[in-house]
Amino acid sequence: MLRLRRWVRDPRIEVLLSILTPFIAYWPPEELGGSGVLATVTAGLYISWNGLRLISAATRLQGIFFWDFFIYLIEGMVFLITGLQARRLLGGIDHYSMQDLILSATVVTAVVIVTRFVWMYPATYLPRWIPAVARKDPAPPWQWPFVLASTGVRGIVSLAAALAILLTTESGHPFPNRDLILFLTFSVILVTLVGQGLLLPFVIRALGLANAGRRERHADRAEEFKARRQAIEAAIERLDQLAAERKLPEEIVAPIRAYQQERITRVAHRSDGDDGHKKLMQFRDDVEIELIATERKLINDLYRSGKLKDEARRRIERELDLREARLASVRAEE
Repeated sequence: MLRLRRWVRDPRIEVLLSILTPFIAYWPPEELGGSGVLATVTAGLYISWNGLRLISAATRLQGIFFWDFFIYLIEGMVFLITGLQARRLLGGIDHYSMQDLILSATVVTAVVIVTRFVWMYPATYLPRWIPAVARKDPAPPWQWPFVLASTGVRGIVSLAAALAILLTTESGHPFPNRDLILFLTFSVILVTLVGQGLLLPFVIRALGLANAGRRERHADRAEEFKARRQAIEAAIERLDQLAAERKLPEEIVAPIRAYQQERITRVAHRSDGDDGHKKLMQFRDDVEIELIATERKLINDLYRSGKLKDEARRRIERELDLREARLASVRAEE
């Protein structure tokens, strides 16, 4: 699908293919007796890892807005379904006593919360016994897994799993205890979303992590600007190579080099923007595309090696996509 999207080179068709991809990934294994869900997740992981090289800048820019809107619609539909199911659910559990319902909800919710804590610490620290993993991502203090465990299980995924249960069995009889399963799911969501959610600020302050997010953002920004500088320096080095290979005149190379140096100055002063690009519109040619590709490759290499966080990579990539889209737009006009 990624190569098909690269071949069509039309953002609208590419977005359509991206919508079809999970369904196409789901159908074959589901029909053959495998897990369509695992196949879909695998396809998503593969695309997120390899899409950096194969998805065009124009498609990424349009996809940002489309998928934000699409996810908003899906989440709204899920909560609408939740409300519709809740009313029908009340009639399906009226044969249970209130005491049994409260006891069952309490036990299941407690098991979910405790399991979350029991799982989080081994999942955090055991992989870091591997030296290669520990070098790239050192073990965090014990407070961090505690906060992650406190966020709990809530919302759409749990509800989607419960709603996916069939209404009837193959014999045509109602699926046993389906309404009770839905009720317990609602109970877990309510407790973890409202109960743990309201307690989360207190937990964060009690653990001394009130300013941890600010410190982490500061470290991430420093890492991001370091990556920006390395990318620009790689672009300048590539510019010198192109100038030598193609014997480009100095009147073309000098403004581009000056512009790249100006970008380094802005990065040194912690400025994000790219307004100075207008100065180079007269030199919109293959040289600028080569430089953008060089920057993108270095940024993706830093991301793959674990030296750059995904959020920072996405911000830098979006700027590169905007620059490439501007060049493509001007070329189309010409």
